Amino acid sequence: MEKYSQFRDRGSGIAPFFPIQNEPSGIYWSFHLFLFLVRLPILLTVTLGYFFVLQWLPIGSLGKKASLWLMLGVPGVWWIDLQIDGVKKGSLAKHHKARLPQPGSVIASSHTSPIDSLYLAAIFDPVFTISYPSTRLVQPVSLFHSILHAFQYPQYDPPPKATLTDLATLIRQHPHQAIVVFPECTTTNGRAILPFSNSLLTCPPGVKIFPINLRYTAADVTTPIPGTYIRFLWNLLSKPTHCIRVRIAESVYNTSQPSASSSSSSPGSLVNEDRTSSSDTLLGSEEVEGVTAGEKGVLNKVADALARLGRVKRVGLGVRDKEGFVKAWSKQRRG
Repeated sequence: MEKYSQFRDRGSGIAPFFPIQNEPSGIYWSFHLFLFLVRLPILLTVTLGYFFVLQWLPIGSLGKKASLWLMLGVPGVWWIDLQIDGVKKGSLAKHHKARLPQPGSVIASSHTSPIDSLYLAAIFDPVFTISYPSTRLVQPVSLFHSILHAFQYPQYDPPPKATLTDLATLIRQHPHQAIVVFPECTTTNGRAILPFSNSLLTCPPGVKIFPINLRYTAADVTTPIPGTYIRFLWNLLSKPTHCIRVRIAESVYNTSQPSASSSSSSPGSLVNEDRTSSSDTLLGSEEVEGVTAGEKGVLNKVADALARLGRVKRVGLGVRDKEGFVKAWSKQRRG
């Protein structure tokens, strides 16, 4: 792996794009193969049934969440270890509204696996978005597209025909749902937090931003390498159980924007004024031009919270670095 040393963070030596190797099955290989062969057709049936039939039927939020939990249950994702900052175990009901994401709030989530989107959908029924380092705008997508995005190649710029908007507009359009943002813009192996896109800076100042970190045991269900569909399915379906470790931090506010009380402008107009004054091609956090000290402070607060929740470090490697890593990794595999 010495040839990939340029894709390790210089300060910590962490390599956030390397795939996690699964443990050898040994004498249990036949048992793992049996689990895979039994679960695969069931998972495909449940998944296709939901995305092509059930999600279009009037089964209500409860019916949709039950279907999503069934998708999580088939591969054995049973144990959810949940901890919330400032809430003691057993006292969540007393702090439910204040400590958990609610409709009209924003979820800033780590991004390591397709399971991220599935779990967040089963719990919060949110609107999913894709962020890009080259713009503050986000691309609203469906749950299915969000899941597939975890397998896709990193993109610094949005696709030419992508429909882009800002968080303030999305919140107004979907007042009864939370908005999910993956500010790292691409998946990692869960061992670090990448530099953020600036998309969180379009969040209105009075809206809560909840940093959420998701980690998995075993960690080989992460998908830092694009296109690893078969490898992911094997790691997911061949093991008896999987654990999701969920950590939710206290909410953060976008203090870089003027509050509603100090301005007669609406949140949407504040975003538009900021964008027009700084141009539509604002740079992501990988390149700090166009980002004020106050804005950097907001992004740093969310990124520090994600790193603390995941017990990992922030690194300087971003989407451009992952693009280079994927090219080098693919070339080495073909050779």
